Formats: sequence, C-alpha cells, structure tokens
Amino acid sequence: MPLYEHVFISRQDLSNTQAEGLIEHFTTVLSDNGGKVVEHEYWGVKTMAYKINKNRKGHYAFLRTDAPSAAVQEMERLMRLHDDVMRILTIKVDEHAEGPSVQMQKRDDRGDRPDRGDRPERGDRPDRGDRPDRGDRGDRGDRGGDRGGFGAERRR
Repeated sequence: MPLYEHVFISRQDLSNTQAEGLIEHFTTVLSDNGGKVVEHEYWGVKTMAYKINKNRKGHYAFLRTDAPSAAVQEMERLMRLHDDVMRILTIKVDEHAEGPSVQMQKRDDRGDRPDRGDRPERGDRPDRGDRPDRGDRGDRGDRGGDRGGFGAERRR
C-alpha cells in the first residue's frame, strides 16, 4: 500500500486531550477503510505565521500512514468537514523516515544548521562597494532625500 504523511492543524481553544482525540478519531477512520497508522505525533500548540479563521495558534498533529488512496481520501473528506480542523496537508512518500520527526527532535540533535563556529567571520565578506551590480546611485536624480514625492516647498 502507498505510504503517506499527514499534518493537520486544529483550533487553539481545544484542550490537549481533545486534540489528541482527533488523532484517534482519524486513526479509526483509516483503519475502518483498510489502512493503518504507522506512527502518530502530537506536536502541541504552535503559533502560526498568519491567522486562520481568526486563530493565531493551533494544535499540530502528525500521522505516518500505510493506507490505500480511498482510505486517505475519506479521511481528508472528514477532516475538511470537521469544524475543529483548520488545515490539512497530505504528502505521499516513498518510505517513512526512522525516528521522531524534525519537530520532535531537540534543536541540538538536528544536523541541518551549522554551529556558530562554522560560519565565516564578517571580515571574510566583500565590502558592499566591491559588488559590481551596485551602482553609485546616481540614477536617482536630485530629490534631496525626499521620499514622499512632494517637494520641500509643499511641506512648509
């Protein structure tokens, strides 16, 4: 059967047990339709980049599933109809990664960011004037630093 990863965001005013209950509910939907949840993670309440349905935060949940496409479509249909679920994302993967997801790993355990000692010093960077794509800004005309589009005589 195909392998999928799902992330869904539920409303911020739910309790932790209600948010985890949604995971169990959608796990049951998958198993009733011939699929199974290999692993699930509750990521907790996180702040979103923008408001969704007047909510600034949301409960994040992650599922790794092994299910036929009909079962996934039914689960997504029920997620879209559920009032507590704000957003869903489903991705088909070739194989499931071992261990916890990146969200559950400690920041120190992640290997994706260099240490501060690995970064070059600021002295190693070229000066801004050395870049050939920067002109002398002489193409701006004689505006005298005015950014509003009006002359200084109009402001007085």
